[in-house]
Amino acid sequence: MKIQKVTDPSFAAYGRIVEAIDFTQLLDTLTEKSPKPADVVYEPSIDYLEALPVFEKLQTVCYGELPIQVGYCNGHNTKLNAVEYHRSSEIDIAADDLILLLGRQQDITSDYTYDTSKIEAFLLPKGVGVELYATTLHYAPCNASEDGFRCIIVLPKDTNLPLDKAHAGYEDALITAKNKWLIGHAEGNLPEGTHIGLIGKNIDVTE
Repeated sequence: MKIQKVTDPSFAAYGRIVEAIDFTQLLDTLTEKSPKPADVVYEPSIDYLEALPVFEKLQTVCYGELPIQVGYCNGHNTKLNAVEYHRSSEIDIAADDLILLLGRQQDITSDYTYDTSKIEAFLLPKGVGVELYATTLHYAPCNASEDGFRCIIVLPKDTNLPLDKAHAGYEDALITAKNKWLIGHAEGNLPEGTHIGLIGKNIDVTE
């Protein structure tokens, strides 16, 4: 698969590089304290990350003082498996080189399917943070090497936490957590009840 760079003009359809914020302490703390399992682990909110001084700057500069959470997505992964989107931007900051598989919400059909041939891949280098726009389809990062990845994930507070009520019908059928709309692939090994709407190959960055 063609791997582009987040510095390429094509990335502008999906997001932007976050500049003027020093992520060094945040990434050093993540590397020191968080696991890198053989599969993928996601934690939406981590106290020791949110206690760092950069938390306030992320909240003020990137989210205009809205309450936020800082967590991580770590592990080993090479496949797409699903796409998700939020009603808000997401900040991803790489502690290791990693690959983001991205698409556009505008390409979801009226019956909530999405053709995986439209997905594009971008290398996010270690130490770089990007804002993924609310209309950007994404899911777990993928390995850029056999060593796996660690990635900081910043979102509005309570995103990805359990829902308070049942949702069904139309776009509501895609909601699997607070502020999270998910479309899965049949080969993605996703929880029962996930809307399976990815059409085409379950993309693997190693192929």
